[in-house]
Amino acid sequence: MSVDAPRRPLASRGPAVAQLLESLDDAGEATLGRLRGRPWADTAAAAVSNLADYGYVWVGLALWKARRPGPSRRRAVLALAGAGVTSYGVNKAVKRLVGRQRPHDVTATGRGGPLAVRRPTSSSFPSGHTLAAFCTAVVLTDGPAQTAGALGFAAVVAASRVHLRAHHASDVVGGALIGTAAGLAVRRFVLDRCDAQE
Repeated sequence: MSVDAPRRPLASRGPAVAQLLESLDDAGEATLGRLRGRPWADTAAAAVSNLADYGYVWVGLALWKARRPGPSRRRAVLALAGAGVTSYGVNKAVKRLVGRQRPHDVTATGRGGPLAVRRPTSSSFPSGHTLAAFCTAVVLTDGPAQTAGALGFAAVVAASRVHLRAHHASDVVGGALIGTAAGLAVRRFVLDRCDAQE
């Protein structure tokens, strides 16, 4: 599917939904597009997007949490694997179902430099970066402070995807909601498995 085609409503669900999504997209663009074109903001958005790409930042967090043998290591490994497999599968399934086109003017911010951003080739809804970030933030973290920090980073990932014009605002909102729901389900599974092994 071409990423250069003009946007269309999510799955053509009707005029009310299309109008709501367009309003959300316009509000997101008005808010997050203000800094686009400023070198520091473009570089920051590219860096955050790249850190989230393929889950590099979450692998780093899991390695830190698994640095000592024992229950915490088992939980970190199971949490990372569960979040990775689930977010990948759910993202693929929803993208195939919805088939939304990307913004027609995808920005190749950082292209040719050290922070080049991989150009998206899949459909737009939901944002896979955002879905995976929220899912993993919910599954992998422990305690309110750690969870809040991880969810904060996930929100910055979502903003970076709109800043780079890789997604509409409604794509990242959808990704955050789906990712959080998937993360809560996987977290319950991980905790049950870890409790059973102790």
